[in-house]
Amino acid sequence: MNAIIFSAGFGVIMMFCSFLISNKSSYRHIAVVGLLLLLVVNVMETNGFDIFHINSYGMLSYTRFGLFFNTIAIGSTLIYVLLTGKDIERLGNYVAEYFTLIFFVLCGVCILSSYNNLLMLFLGIEILSIPLYILTGSDKRNLKSNEASLKYFLMGAFSTGLMLMGIALMYGGTGTFSLDVVRSQTGLYKGVSFLEIIGLLFLMVSMAFKVSAAPFHFWTPDVYDGAPGVFTSFMATVAKVAAFVAFLKLCYVRMTATSTAIDWQLLFAIIIITTLLFGNITAVFQQSVKRMLAYSSIAQAGFMLFALFSLNDFGSKGLLMYSAAYCLATIGLFAVLVKMKDVTFEGYNGLAKTQPVLAATNAIFLLSLAGIPLTAGFLAKYYMLASVIATGSYTWLVVIAVLFAAVSVYYYFRVVQAMYFKTGDPQTEPITGSFKIGLIALAAIIIIIGVLPQTLFNWLYF
Repeated sequence: MNAIIFSAGFGVIMMFCSFLISNKSSYRHIAVVGLLLLLVVNVMETNGFDIFHINSYGMLSYTRFGLFFNTIAIGSTLIYVLLTGKDIERLGNYVAEYFTLIFFVLCGVCILSSYNNLLMLFLGIEILSIPLYILTGSDKRNLKSNEASLKYFLMGAFSTGLMLMGIALMYGGTGTFSLDVVRSQTGLYKGVSFLEIIGLLFLMVSMAFKVSAAPFHFWTPDVYDGAPGVFTSFMATVAKVAAFVAFLKLCYVRMTATSTAIDWQLLFAIIIITTLLFGNITAVFQQSVKRMLAYSSIAQAGFMLFALFSLNDFGSKGLLMYSAAYCLATIGLFAVLVKMKDVTFEGYNGLAKTQPVLAATNAIFLLSLAGIPLTAGFLAKYYMLASVIATGSYTWLVVIAVLFAAVSVYYYFRVVQAMYFKTGDPQTEPITGSFKIGLIALAAIIIIIGVLPQTLFNWLYF
């Protein structure tokens, strides 16, 4: 509850700063301080120190897993603001409003990690999504940004309609919005209702839209490509993994309870294969690094879906590891991308000679996304594959995932090849020493997590 209240409160503070303070740099500094305080408050709550005690009447449930995910999301946002805050300042005249919307997104993230009621799931998704629609269209002079915002809004509204229909059908089948009603022991409902199954299918489709899982991914490339790069980074990381955590909780409670009526694993296996196929194969043929990263985010979603497929301890820990590894690497990649004046593969030619620090750190981020050993991305993929093996079924799915992971190495290494093995004159925005230090620190964190994963998991268990 503390993280929800503080994130909403800091959003309001940033709104007032928009007309009380005229210096753009001050907005970034206030946002960094707010994120640091939010991080401290959430860590305190994780360790049992609550500032606010508010009875949510069972609509919210605070678990160590959810609070630890909040820490990952808030920490990733803090790194994002530190690396790309100056680029946000150059985007327009509404810098304070941009940071306001980011805090409101974090409020939605914290609700999604702790919801215990389908109505709170709906509220969390909407609080998360609506600011993102605005951020997508923040570059008003760019027609691609306007188009992306409209497309994102229309697709989001459509998926929200499906979600509301699913929630209504589930209420009709069970008589409750709560997630923790014990089947056949409460007397509220017995067995599996047909309406509940249909409602869950609607919810699954709606959430698949939110996490950009195929075949409901078609909005993702255009939206990610059209949105300003600084906001694409945030949309593709913190917002996406929050939707996955919410999806995981729904699967754990409701889909496990209805597993006798429908084979959810088979449905998720089909979605995983489709997502990996569309994401990886389409990314191979892209000529823009930004658009390639948009398609690769779909492929990464395919791996995160393994946590929903397996529903075991490996999958839960793997999703936390994947959230951290994916967010850190993608934020780093987009931080470098925003500095490039040409975001095609040719624009990266010879970057290692002109900007060796950018090239080296960018290579580490790409290696992590590809799942190369000694990076956090390798262990993230390992946990996901191990979760499938632990189920004792669908082992062939692991083989398919490994093959697609090998395909992803090709298009990630195209960027590495351009930076180190091709000649060119890459044009970049002015690079400051603090930006280079930030990239080096971020790359170091990814390697430390990859070599010593207990540094991450110790926070969860101790």
